[in-house]
Amino acid sequence: MMAELGVFALVLALIVALVQATLPLLGAQWGIAAWVRLARPAAALQCLLSLLAAGVLFWCFGTQDYSVLYVAANSHSDLPMIYKLTAFWGGHEGSMLLWQVLLACWSVAVAWRSRALPADFVARVLAVLGWVSVGFLLFVLFLSNPFLRLVPAALEGKDLNPLLQDPGMVFHPPLLYMGYVGFVVPFAFALAALISGELGAAWARWSRSWTLAAWGFLTLGILLGSAWAYYVLGWGGWWFWDPVENASFMPWLVGTALLHSLIVTDQRGAFRSWSALLAICAFSLCLLGTFLVRSGVLTSVHAFAVDPGRGLFILCFIVAVVGVSLWLYAWRAPELGTGGGQFALLSRETLLLVNNVLFCAAALAVLIGTLYPLALDVLRNEKISVGPPYFEAVFLPLVLPALALMGCGTVARWKQGSGRELWQRLRVALVLTVVGVAVLGLTQAGSITPVTLLGVALGLWCLLSTLAHAVQRLLPAVRQGAGWQRVARQPWGWWGTVMAHAGVGVFVMAVSLANGLETKRETHVAQGQSVEAGRYRFTLVGLSSVEGPNYDAQRAHFRVSDGDQSWDMYPEKRAYRVQTMGLSQAAIDSRWTRDVFIALGEPLDETGQAWTVRLQVKPWMEWIWMGTFMMALGAGLSLLDKRFRTGRQRVPRAARSAVAHKVA
Repeated sequence: MMAELGVFALVLALIVALVQATLPLLGAQWGIAAWVRLARPAAALQCLLSLLAAGVLFWCFGTQDYSVLYVAANSHSDLPMIYKLTAFWGGHEGSMLLWQVLLACWSVAVAWRSRALPADFVARVLAVLGWVSVGFLLFVLFLSNPFLRLVPAALEGKDLNPLLQDPGMVFHPPLLYMGYVGFVVPFAFALAALISGELGAAWARWSRSWTLAAWGFLTLGILLGSAWAYYVLGWGGWWFWDPVENASFMPWLVGTALLHSLIVTDQRGAFRSWSALLAICAFSLCLLGTFLVRSGVLTSVHAFAVDPGRGLFILCFIVAVVGVSLWLYAWRAPELGTGGGQFALLSRETLLLVNNVLFCAAALAVLIGTLYPLALDVLRNEKISVGPPYFEAVFLPLVLPALALMGCGTVARWKQGSGRELWQRLRVALVLTVVGVAVLGLTQAGSITPVTLLGVALGLWCLLSTLAHAVQRLLPAVRQGAGWQRVARQPWGWWGTVMAHAGVGVFVMAVSLANGLETKRETHVAQGQSVEAGRYRFTLVGLSSVEGPNYDAQRAHFRVSDGDQSWDMYPEKRAYRVQTMGLSQAAIDSRWTRDVFIALGEPLDETGQAWTVRLQVKPWMEWIWMGTFMMALGAGLSLLDKRFRTGRQRVPRAARSAVAHKVA
């Protein structure tokens, strides 16, 4: 009866979510304190019930209960235990339950960490979260139930998709979903502020930490997904502008804009309406991305015809969430005003605003490129694909100016600024950037393109301008003999900003060099033969058969030499027994300055002694991962800032007048 227990827990969670969504909201509106106090226990109980349902599904996978349809479709007795458990999120039904569980966990975190906030405001926030939970619980119970029985029970499962049988898939989906779902919290804070009319800078301060956490998790999720694509799919790339990749990238772009907008709203009381709109857009894109990926729409727009009920619910839910949110925004926005007073053309406010507009325009370009083929298929029954050429032509011209402005925004002053002041603060960084790019161009003449040099220049500029800002802030104290004390007194939020911006610079440089200077070759090689790629020689020493837990593989032994150095690499071509699917397991030798990549293709003869191979040498590949990790680490460091701790809801002096603003 374990599966029935899971359904029962979800039904109770739905009832509790309805209570959480209605009574606290009405209590805050009508001044009924007892109803307001229901918000926190309701959120806790809903979380416990959702976790109980998740635990039941884990139990069904762990005990190989093939009377549960979802388990039979995504597991097998030969599957290693770690993948039996993580098959939880290997299909549509489990991933939607994971969505709900993480949403309930975020709600409890808000209830726990917001005890110092006004009770009425927290009640409205938790009520908004409750309404989102109601939508997901209805979807899981009636259209995406992972506990449906299979009668008669299957004797054996159909196995997990081989692409998901990888350590990266153990951590990638939960982290990515933590980021997706996490953006519901600033969304709920924005809607609570719009409902109550408390539209000053205070709500921005309260939601900044939650936005940082969601953005950090989403960054880590994208990092692991890109790394998985790099070493599992066998094509030697880490980003292809695939619609599934775009689904997570769009909310990341808008979330980045939201982070910076909330800083201005918090510190200066400006951009209040802009921050609220970005919070709505970020979560709306999370919903859109999650449902597009998990509904089958990206595979075929006619997937709705296979399950019209599921497709209709998805559309109605997105329309309801986005429609109600934008209606609230349209109702309150005219009364918000800009706030913050006037600011100069080269002030930090202006630079952050321009960057926000560029990031949002980039997200819109990605959205159009992702949805246009689907719309064309629906309206005209024409199938086209929008690939990297479109995104590189449209996306890069929007992001490159944003990177150039990022270095200036770090050191610009609030409200006022001048070109002369920016030049004085950034001239060393600018000169070093020009010198560095000139040296690279001269040393790599003939092998490096102007586009690569531009990318390196912008990445180096972001890194050096960030370091210049740090030096200018800390150097005076060092000269006065109080260096370590001054360093220790710097807020964690400042260190997080420095780390994240430096990570952007490292990432942009690494991407430019890895894509601009890579060497790749697709060829064939027989046992005992050698081929070359770049300065490396690859010799196929031999092949052997390998038996895995649920697959058989041909493992190639390559000897790779670079001058006097040599080492061995072992790529595999796997054939999974149950799903009868072939998968190339690439061999990658990673060093700080380059990756050597080998992937087996297909055998050229019946003896299996000659194979097609993909050989790549990608410089500075590790620094792509390092730069992305630095961004996520920057978010983590910022969360340690005491200004974000519960009970320290101090409003900056410049924004005090805005905090008092309340719309009638």
